[in-house]
Amino acid sequence: MTALDLARLQFATTTIFHFLFVPLSIGLAFYVAVNQTLHYRTGKEVYARQVHFWGRLMLLSFAVGVVTGIIQEFQFGMNWSEYSRFVGDIFGAPLAMEALIAFFLESTFLGFWIFAKGRVSPKTHLTSIWLVSVGSILSAFFIIAANSWMQHPVGYKMVKGKPQLDDIWAVITNNTAIAAYIHVIMAAALTVSLVTIGVSAHHLRRDHQVDTFTTAIKVALPILVVGAIGSFLAGDQLARLLVKQQPMKMSAAEALFNTEAPAAFSIFATGDFTANPGHTNRNLKVPHVLSLLATRSLDGKVLGINQIQEQYVAKYGPGNYVPYVAVVYWSFRTMVYLFGAMALFALIGLILWRRGKLATSRRFQLIAIWMAITPFIVNTAGWVMTEVGRQPWIVQGLMLTRNANSPLVSTAQVAGTLIGFTLIFTVLGGVALWLFLREARKGVPDEPLTPDGADVPDLTLSY
Repeated sequence: MTALDLARLQFATTTIFHFLFVPLSIGLAFYVAVNQTLHYRTGKEVYARQVHFWGRLMLLSFAVGVVTGIIQEFQFGMNWSEYSRFVGDIFGAPLAMEALIAFFLESTFLGFWIFAKGRVSPKTHLTSIWLVSVGSILSAFFIIAANSWMQHPVGYKMVKGKPQLDDIWAVITNNTAIAAYIHVIMAAALTVSLVTIGVSAHHLRRDHQVDTFTTAIKVALPILVVGAIGSFLAGDQLARLLVKQQPMKMSAAEALFNTEAPAAFSIFATGDFTANPGHTNRNLKVPHVLSLLATRSLDGKVLGINQIQEQYVAKYGPGNYVPYVAVVYWSFRTMVYLFGAMALFALIGLILWRRGKLATSRRFQLIAIWMAITPFIVNTAGWVMTEVGRQPWIVQGLMLTRNANSPLVSTAQVAGTLIGFTLIFTVLGGVALWLFLREARKGVPDEPLTPDGADVPDLTLSY
């Protein structure tokens, strides 16, 4: 493997590992804020117990997310110097906003929330956790705005062969950025709700603190429903944008090699395991559905991979502009099919809630424990599709990935850091998972929470 191949593998490793924690951190901050608000308004101890329990897990998720984010930024400058120079004039603004506004807000008030407990009024303390949640949501926005510029460059002019920021407003209101951002926030809602329900189901199956964890599920289920509806709507908007802005990615996601009008949605397809097999060996399809998703018309035309390749050769010059079709196709299928399972699970949960059986349905609780894993698979599949589907471009239409890596970094150097980062992530991930599961299994202390400062009990992790 070349230095470029290893650098791409290292980028994939660091990004996927980091993004395991991002939606969970965003979601947990919001979930804790909701429960603290419910405790502030009602005075019920059961909500204080939610804050106590989920607040500890939130802090753990934030800590690991920050560490992995730093490593991800480090490898940009190390392995992708040409890319960093190329996009520096564009990325400087949104990334500076993320650091100075969002991360500052998030980190400052997280510390305030931890250490000001019992020293400020309950209302002030409640405000601090909402500012933490707002900060994490804003942080995601600026990062997504930067990434979306790579998918759909806007607000720039070319100066001496490099893009120069011309309109920051165009960058942060990029229609791709807005749709992708909503999609990520809805993914955070799905992640936290399914994790919350799964952990709560584990305790309910043991008949442990039934009132506490039944309440946790009742708070999480509406978030799950909103996340499912929002994800569907944002995903639908992204699909239509892909047809216009990145048609090759959309066609690869459907293994659509030749233009169709009307276009059918592929349920299951196989083909030769090469980057671009040129055709499928078998393909089970639903007629008209892809046209409806992509164009809102039952007979709309969707361009095929082979035709888009011809257009790109005419526009950009000779080359292969097709991503690894099988990877894009199956990552998209993984995301869509597991999302369908999430939506069905949410519907079943609402029915059981209405029937008063959330705390007694053992089958639902067993399924809930396994469903807690699905959002992490879906989130990973979504990023794989997003990034692999853009290849061979690192910036759509402006810069090829093969021209973006650091020319003076050797294969051995990239291999060394790849091995080092993988070891760090393995150890860090193992420790984080062990701590998370250990804290999740503990539940909340059985003794009553004192009214003074009950909105946030002791959040110190015990070792």
